[in-house]
Amino acid sequence: MSEAHKSPNLSNLQKRIGYEFCDVSLLVCALTHPSLGRQANNQRLEFLGDSVVGMVVAKIIYDLFPNEQEGELARRQASLVRSETLAAIAREIAIGEALNVALSEIQSGGRDSNSNLEDALEALVGAIYLDGGLTAVENFMLPRWIALAKNAVSAPKDAKTALQEWAQGRGLPLPKYTLTATDGAAHAPIFTIAASVQGFTPASAQATSKRNAEQAAAAILLENLSK
Repeated sequence: MSEAHKSPNLSNLQKRIGYEFCDVSLLVCALTHPSLGRQANNQRLEFLGDSVVGMVVAKIIYDLFPNEQEGELARRQASLVRSETLAAIAREIAIGEALNVALSEIQSGGRDSNSNLEDALEALVGAIYLDGGLTAVENFMLPRWIALAKNAVSAPKDAKTALQEWAQGRGLPLPKYTLTATDGAAHAPIFTIAASVQGFTPASAQATSKRNAEQAAAAILLENLSK
């Protein structure tokens, strides 16, 4: 048995997810944060895993909600693949314990940041897909995501959709989203987005993706408009 398989963190993580890797180097790569400066980090696996997660979640909600139309299904999917959902599942399987990150990242709370946990979970799914195929991915994902999907009685509205409906309901132009700043390291950029509705004070938010920053800014603006 390889030293990697003997590692308590890797061994325990494989037990928690119910899958043992044939090629454990894929798991090691999925858990390697770019802050370590290694060429073999989890960014490529994250790219793959993002699409795999989206596909499996789409199939879950397609099967669970046969009477819903595309818009409702899209909102359910957005809720089930958003950063907070993925980070919560990553915490459930304690992926942070096995995450390989630079000391500076550890000191800043990197083992428990939503961004790092989300990326690591997507990378893990990508690694499982390469190692064991779609069936292995579904064995890991279905029990967790089906439970989450069933908990939502109706299709949730994301903040951007709700803000758009608020503006349209008052005869106003559609909300606008403006990138106002990009900060942070090249491997972990922080985007600042301003959300605005004509005639009202804009609201800004930051996130590690433009999509999440837009959603956060829309949520803040909605809250401000409701006061």
